[in-house]
Amino acid sequence: MIRRFLDNYLPRHRNRTNQVLHVIGIPLSFIVAPVAAIAGAAWYWHAGCFITGYLLQFAGHTVEGNDAGEVVFLKKMLGLPYNEYASDTSSSSNAELSDDTTSACS
Repeated sequence: MIRRFLDNYLPRHRNRTNQVLHVIGIPLSFIVAPVAAIAGAAWYWHAGCFITGYLLQFAGHTVEGNDAGEVVFLKKMLGLPYNEYASDTSSSSNAELSDDTTSACS
C-alpha cells in the first residue's frame, strides 16, 4: 500500500519548491485546521488554515508544472486533458500511455 502511494506521489513532487510548499501546506490543512476547530478557535482560523494549506499545495503543483491530484481526478471525470506529471515525464492525458501506477503490484 505504501509502495503504491510512493510510486504515484514521488514522480509528481520532484521540484524542491513543490516539496517545501507541501511540507507546509499538508500539515496546515490536515493538522492545524482540525486542531484549531477542536480547540474552539474562531471559524475563520481553521477555515483559513485549511484553505491556505491547499493553496500552497496547488501553488507547488503550478511550479512543478503538473495538475494537483484533485484537478487530475476532476479532469479525468469530465474527459478533459490533464497533466499529472511534469513535462519531463510522460503526459497522463495521452491515452496510449498507462499512467495508473496505483494499480501496479510491486
